[in-house]
Amino acid sequence: MTSLGIGISGCAGRMGRMLVAEASSTPGCRVVAGSEVKGHPAVGRDLGELAGIGAIGVAASDDPAVLFRLADVVVDFSTPEAAAVSARAAAASQKPLLLGTTGLDPEQGEAVRAAAKIVPIVWPPNTSLGITLLLAMVEDAARRLGPEWDIEIVEMHHKHKVDAPSGTALALGQAAATGRGVDLVANSVRGRDGITGGRREATIGFAALRGGDVAGDHTVIFAGAGERLELTHRAASRQIFAKGAIKAAFWLGRPDRRPGLYGMKDVLGL
Repeated sequence: MTSLGIGISGCAGRMGRMLVAEASSTPGCRVVAGSEVKGHPAVGRDLGELAGIGAIGVAASDDPAVLFRLADVVVDFSTPEAAAVSARAAAASQKPLLLGTTGLDPEQGEAVRAAAKIVPIVWPPNTSLGITLLLAMVEDAARRLGPEWDIEIVEMHHKHKVDAPSGTALALGQAAATGRGVDLVANSVRGRDGITGGRREATIGFAALRGGDVAGDHTVIFAGAGERLELTHRAASRQIFAKGAIKAAFWLGRPDRRPGLYGMKDVLGL
């Protein structure tokens, strides 16, 4: 393989356009296909023009089968519905998939897990290096600090994000639960309103903020008696997610990569 051919599902979206630009500027990588849903005004337009980098001679399609046929690896940061379609198309075409979409329902998630038995799929809550390291730090801190330290997770995203808490916040909660040895579902608190009573020990709280054009802020708070530890990651630009996604695509594109469901820890060798 002289260069890695990237296909981008959701190529006209905010992350899709960023991925087109990032892949086009990365040595050893080229954008070979892009897709959008049927009827989308971007269908038929040049992907480079959509991304604001000038024409690259690749037009957006509305057929996932064409996307997977042309690409060596497909990257999808679109919608939960499209993610399930991409997972099935990846399995049918025997092509690896980087899935950056969160908020999938159980049926959509099962489609991804079923496809991962056939092809390699990287499905992380976040593709940034900083978040990957933060997840490890949160698990370690939760393991070392006792249950008397309360854990709260606060996240903020742009006003267009449709799922809450974010997939990254939930992953941070799972890291904390794993470190503490508790079940996240049974011990999470997703919102407080009115007379809620005192805080139950060992619970992990979540707060989701939405507004403006925030790319993604996440803070994990460990609150003890007389002291507080806060671990924070702030994304100043979506480009960090695109860079991580392209790195994962190269990892997926190796000919010896076996089927399975992977995360960014696998990509980074952590």
